[in-house]
Amino acid sequence: MVESLRTRMRAVRWKGKRVHWSAYAFLLPFLVPFLIIIVAAAVFGVYVAFTDWGIIAKPIWVGFQNFAEAMGDQYVAKAFRNTVHYGLVIVPGIAVLGLMFAMYVNQGWPLSGFSRAMFFAPNVVSATVIGLIWVWILDTQYGIINNYLGFFGIPSVPWITSTSWALYGVSMASIWWDLGLGFVLFLAGLQEIPRELYESAQIAGANGVQQAFRITIPLLRPTISMVVTLQFIATFRIFSQVLVMTDGGPASSSMSVIHYVYTEGIVIGRLGYASAVSFLLFLMILAVTVVQRFLIRERHS
Repeated sequence: MVESLRTRMRAVRWKGKRVHWSAYAFLLPFLVPFLIIIVAAAVFGVYVAFTDWGIIAKPIWVGFQNFAEAMGDQYVAKAFRNTVHYGLVIVPGIAVLGLMFAMYVNQGWPLSGFSRAMFFAPNVVSATVIGLIWVWILDTQYGIINNYLGFFGIPSVPWITSTSWALYGVSMASIWWDLGLGFVLFLAGLQEIPRELYESAQIAGANGVQQAFRITIPLLRPTISMVVTLQFIATFRIFSQVLVMTDGGPASSSMSVIHYVYTEGIVIGRLGYASAVSFLLFLMILAVTVVQRFLIRERHS
């Protein structure tokens, strides 16, 4: 009798379907903060994008005025160009290096176990710490990289102090920091490929390069698409490295969209305008994601 009552309390019928409310109870610790911190904040951010709000004063509805201003703002255009440039540098770097490191570890060569930990280690470090480390590594006078370049007679490169090099200096730090995720995903994809395919290819006389282009890369296409999509989204939100290493300079040459949003919203206090720029960034990320998923679906249909 008692057990029957407990069962009725745990599962009830709603519109003809049994509903286990205990599952929702387990979800609450995550669901409530998610709805408040993520969903409610996002909805409020969209509302703020249509207002003139400086934190202290009451928000004033201005319609599409912030968006119209953003469309004519040269710094917004530059921030978006820089962000796309970051994506075109960082994403291929992570995809190529991540695949190479994953193939090395997957072969089980000497020190592959140690390498597995080393390749993923930077990913668990704070982006702020990564930025500070790379400020020292890329220092024009005392940086490790410039010291090594000097051994080959190459003059020092102003990685983070030149308008021509600052974006690439930040990109190098970002690749080193984000490489771990791509490496792990590629390694998981490689371990799903049956070994029999490689054995058959070896019997047929295929060398290592032919196996890579005829077996490994074609079967890794879903993983490659996932890594590229995730990294594009992550790169479009790049901020901490920019703030710590260059603060968007020199002359806004390394400024990203999120850094510009931070400057306008937090430093200057134009939260309405900053929210409008953030919403434009969201639309760009959404468009890239939809196009990428459409290409994946077309490729596998």
